[in-house]
Amino acid sequence: MNPLLSQLQESFDEMVSLRRYLHERPEVSFKEVHTPEYIAAYLTELGIQVKTGVGGNGVVGKIQGDLPGKTVALRADFDALPLQDEKDVPYRSKVDGAMHACGHDAHTATLLVTAKILQRNKHLLKGNVVLIHQFGEEVAPGGAKPMIEAGCLDGVDAIFGTHLWSTIPVGKIGVRSGPIMAAADRFEITIQGKGGHGASPHETVDSIMVGMNYLHWLQQIVSRRVNPLSPAVVSVGSFHAGDAFNIIADKAVIIGTVRTFDEEVQQFIIEEMENYLKSICSGYGAEYDFHYAKGYPAVVNHKKETGLLASCASNVMGEEAVFEIEPMMGGEDFSHYLNKVPGTFFFTGAGNPDKDAVFPHHHPKFDIDEDAMLNAAKVLLSSAVSYLEENAAAVPSAARSER
Repeated sequence: MNPLLSQLQESFDEMVSLRRYLHERPEVSFKEVHTPEYIAAYLTELGIQVKTGVGGNGVVGKIQGDLPGKTVALRADFDALPLQDEKDVPYRSKVDGAMHACGHDAHTATLLVTAKILQRNKHLLKGNVVLIHQFGEEVAPGGAKPMIEAGCLDGVDAIFGTHLWSTIPVGKIGVRSGPIMAAADRFEITIQGKGGHGASPHETVDSIMVGMNYLHWLQQIVSRRVNPLSPAVVSVGSFHAGDAFNIIADKAVIIGTVRTFDEEVQQFIIEEMENYLKSICSGYGAEYDFHYAKGYPAVVNHKKETGLLASCASNVMGEEAVFEIEPMMGGEDFSHYLNKVPGTFFFTGAGNPDKDAVFPHHHPKFDIDEDAMLNAAKVLLSSAVSYLEENAAAVPSAARSER
């Protein structure tokens, strides 16, 4: 086995310990205080250059390789969710109403131990490794964009990241070139009618009736107006109007999400949504307010970096472990990094019925098979080292002499 991978294996118990420590002490998005301090202290203890407060609560470390080369970044997020932990395990969350229900604690532990091994072997590195520990992934506008604006990608030539995934069996690695996760948007529509007594509907403009008709047409945008070869989802999560049985509601509020991969399809849906809304409200004599908020862009992996990572994953996990994953309609702000530099985002299987790791993400009983962290670390480390090895020859001779 590769000596670096052997060292990862030897540090697995520490990885588990780090993950469980963080799992007991979750901090929700944009309210992370102890977690970034803990990360910074760990990296500093290793002798790694550390910047804190990057873009807000972000932490960035840099491992300076002893040999000349390019710079590759590895990213992990560390925010938790506002959920009550319902698992019956020793490392259950100690914070009421907060829980690592998406695996970000494991992402952090994985990258910390990976950093330890890379720093220990920096004399072998033909370039540098930037460690991006990101806050606020769960809540738009997310932490990636402000961290990028604060310079976390300055000098970075490529980036790799992973998400441990409980619905993929442990031991599997899901990769895909091109679009892999969708743009995740939010809309809120207010329909203003004219309320009145339920016994006199002719004297009102029934906001519920207007809203119901709008929802009927809304579901036809994807099924009848969007090219079926272009994936898209329009889902309504909330429809609220009225509070009394005998009063016709004057106002209805509709809230939902749109998921797309293509920017042209995204813009088409936005325009169609408002066109339908304007037409229906006009027909009923109602007014409306249409608020559409674009969330994270689609995650679009770069071909070359995806191929490199897939090859590394096959080498360290076995060819049978690596598969081409279908695109997901969920969102991730890793997209912002990929819009700036080449790279790829992949999924590491973390599900295992034998360890009760069967619940989906954002579930109060969510958990992972912790063996997945070691698998993720092996793929991330080997990909980073391989990228630097393959690109070492591309470093100008002047840069070499400066080193």
